[in-house]
Amino acid sequence: MYNVSFPGLGINLKINPTAFSIGGHNFTWYGIILAVAFLVAFFYVLKSCKRFHMDEDKLIDAVIVGIITGIIGARLYYVLFDASTEYLSNPISILYVWQGGLAIYGGIIGGLLGGGLMAKHRKISVPAVLDLASLGFLIGQSIGRWGNFVNQEAFGTETDLPWRMSSEATEAFSSIGVHPCFLYESLWCLLGFVLLHIFSRRFRRYDGQVFLLYIVWYGIGRFFIEGLRTDSLLTPYIPLRISQIVAAASVLAGVVLLIVFRKRTVLTGCGSKKIMELNSIIDVVPEKKEEKEEEVPLDDGTSTIFESAADAKTVLAGGSIRDDVTKPAVSADDDAEESESTDEANQKEPQQETDDSADSESTEE
Repeated sequence: MYNVSFPGLGINLKINPTAFSIGGHNFTWYGIILAVAFLVAFFYVLKSCKRFHMDEDKLIDAVIVGIITGIIGARLYYVLFDASTEYLSNPISILYVWQGGLAIYGGIIGGLLGGGLMAKHRKISVPAVLDLASLGFLIGQSIGRWGNFVNQEAFGTETDLPWRMSSEATEAFSSIGVHPCFLYESLWCLLGFVLLHIFSRRFRRYDGQVFLLYIVWYGIGRFFIEGLRTDSLLTPYIPLRISQIVAAASVLAGVVLLIVFRKRTVLTGCGSKKIMELNSIIDVVPEKKEEKEEEVPLDDGTSTIFESAADAKTVLAGGSIRDDVTKPAVSADDDAEESESTDEANQKEPQQETDDSADSESTEE
């Protein structure tokens, strides 16, 4: 149990790292938060498949492999750069992942390598997969960093800023408070996700561009945030943390590649409308179909059986409807036309009789 406070903000919390226990086995908030982070990122990636013109089943294969290789990479990264002799003296402890010791950069590198190779095997665009994966990473990192808060780890050096954090875990480093580095990185990743999400839908010019922007964005934030932390792996020769060196190298590589590929226009999914038209791509936007209720005509009181309401009342009263009432009225124009037709018929009859007489006379002759 930790008593966590933010003195400058007047916030005091009691945090138990263990969420619940079943059969003597503890389930920690850290694991639950990481699971939620993964699920949110996973569903976002699946939801975006259609916009990126990517097959969901093939992408799922790449994600599964990426998760496995990501965990392996995170553990190996931590073990390789750990300055202690624990893993040399007891090599089997390398497998004790539940005891902690996972490095985010190792996880990213391992996940990208494994997922990328699987994507290539399944014959889907690897750069497009990297674009989508980078957006998922930002979601996962933004949510997952709160697991560090629950465990009261990954915090920074002493500070008197209004948002400083203090707990039993930070007292060994400061009596007034430390930098809440987990919060810095969480907000940095959340902002990066929002910006790159918008960029991927409207401005992406080629597959892989979002991924390059991701490693630049995350690298910049990680370089400065890592410099504040007190528990990072240090390099043996220079006063820099290993993650800072990796972050700086990522930023440099990303900027160089962005410049090299600045005229590239190979796109397979959503992005700049101009580039999409150039690649003959139709943007697939999830349609929001709203079911419209069929308009039912209002009942105006007119019967569909009787000619009028008066006729209906008559029938209901036991009476009968007269023919002259039910018969449609004939207009004056109709009378005139009928009269003219009768006159024409009468005029033709005498002529017919004359013709018949003439025929009869000719026959007699």
